[in-house]
Amino acid sequence: MTWEMYDALVAACDRVDADATVRVLVLRGEGGQAFVAGTDISQFQSFRDREDGIKYEERLDRVLDRLERVTKPTIAQVQGVAAGGGCAIALTCDLRVATPESTFGIPIARTLGNCLSGATYGRLVDLMGPSRVKDLLFTGRFVDAAEAEKFGIVTRIAAADEIDRVVRELATAIASNAPRTLRATKELIRRLEAKRRLGPGEDADIVEMCYTSEDFREGVTAFLEKRKPVWRGK
Repeated sequence: MTWEMYDALVAACDRVDADATVRVLVLRGEGGQAFVAGTDISQFQSFRDREDGIKYEERLDRVLDRLERVTKPTIAQVQGVAAGGGCAIALTCDLRVATPESTFGIPIARTLGNCLSGATYGRLVDLMGPSRVKDLLFTGRFVDAAEAEKFGIVTRIAAADEIDRVVRELATAIASNAPRTLRATKELIRRLEAKRRLGPGEDADIVEMCYTSEDFREGVTAFLEKRKPVWRGK
């Protein structure tokens, strides 16, 4: 995902909210090979000080917050990998339908050496609970759809040749129900979850610690050079 693509996602959310004929928003990756493979890592090469990391996470937070606040139900149709920022987008949607081959993960502990924002950690904990979030992020591993379903990430699993139909039937069933009930349910659950999250800036010291580290610069360089990073804890 480039920033232009993130901005396009925000614009799509605005269009959905402005169109009363739209009842459900479905997000999917073009071509069925991946949902989203992550953020464009090359942009991290220009990061130099504490503000770069903080501004990046704040900007990403604004995108995900906009997606979370869409007044219509949202479904992530996941085929292939949902990694990093792509996984965060999928988990911000209300529901997720995935093919058996799909995988979910945020492998930053073994790739970049950065961290997530407090809001994104909060969404993960709300979905999976603290122990499973730690399992996923400590190891940097990916989970397939079956394990993701056990984690509470995936709502339904459908074969690749069936997923379009399954998602359409799910969206149609939702769209046939009372719009204000759907909106009320979504918004009140969002408010309940929001009360458990950190306030603005309460994660800044942690974000700064990671994004200004030598390990982060090494992680970005190693990722772009397609080699394993050498962590030094600095």
